Amino acid sequence: MLHTSKAVSSSPDLVVRRGNLRDAGLLAELGARTFNETFAADNTPDNMAAYLTSAFSPAQQGAELADPRSTFQIAEIDGVAVGYAMIRSGNVLDGVTGDKPIELVRLYVSRESLGSGVGAALMQACIAEAKQSGYKTLWLGVWEHNPRARAFYRKWNFHEVGTHVFQLGDDPQTDILMQRSISE
Repeated sequence: MLHTSKAVSSSPDLVVRRGNLRDAGLLAELGARTFNETFAADNTPDNMAAYLTSAFSPAQQGAELADPRSTFQIAEIDGVAVGYAMIRSGNVLDGVTGDKPIELVRLYVSRESLGSGVGAALMQACIAEAKQSGYKTLWLGVWEHNPRARAFYRKWNFHEVGTHVFQLGDDPQTDILMQRSISE
């Protein structure tokens, strides 16, 4: 079933749709580009290359799209993908204490679409999907040196519940674990 919805935003032509196996190449390109836009200036080229190669190959994205525990939401403006989000059930890290948790693994928005409502539309779609699937808590990890993302998540009522290590190439980095209830 293809899920399509008009999202409320400053761009009337913003649509959020569910990702499918045909989106593997799109997500590989968009994921690598947005990750690079956000984190390249603060990390070494070698560590970035190692992570981008392992996390955003078309084969890896295809495997994630095929995983029944994962759901992707893709934001498009006039048919052009400008962001996406991924939620995944299963592995819950220590520190996450909410009832029936599901992870917001990624919420990426292209640089040119930051501040335009794309992130909010993706968050709304993820919360709706998680609620519909019976989850009661949404949790995530966000890099301690990403203040824009941390502020965004706080606006969505996420609160800090711990930390964990995110391995970027040979650099062990600290991610802040955050969670929020979605059962209301």
